[in-house]
Amino acid sequence: MPSDLMLKTMNTLHKGLLKVSFGKLGWDAGNMPVLELTTTGRKSGQPRSVMLTSPHQDGDRIVIVASKGGNDEHPAWFLNLRDDPNVQVAFKGAAPKPMLARVATAEERAELWPVITSAYKGYAGYQEKTSREIPLVFLDPA
Repeated sequence: MPSDLMLKTMNTLHKGLLKVSFGKLGWDAGNMPVLELTTTGRKSGQPRSVMLTSPHQDGDRIVIVASKGGNDEHPAWFLNLRDDPNVQVAFKGAAPKPMLARVATAEERAELWPVITSAYKGYAGYQEKTSREIPLVFLDPA
């Protein structure tokens, strides 16, 4: 499972790729669109941004997966948005938009999980690695 240092390094490298390519590379991964999610740090109160994939979109609703590569701990961005659901989301070539985050209910997750794992089979593998249930998060326009 990836360490926090590895995940932070990958995120920094991803942002670097976007910067050196003038935003032309790095906006899709594994046949999924990539977005930049900015949360408010639950301890620091400072903006924290991370690059994530979105395996499913439904109209204006975006779905993200708090997998952390199958780690037994939730990702920091998930803990941040759980404490403060007001987030910013940016896609390729677009200005960040304010959105509201909400963790899917057990019923919503059960319905959507097969859709998510068919979009990217790696999520099923991540779920097998951990005893925690990997949360799905809905991002809706604020």
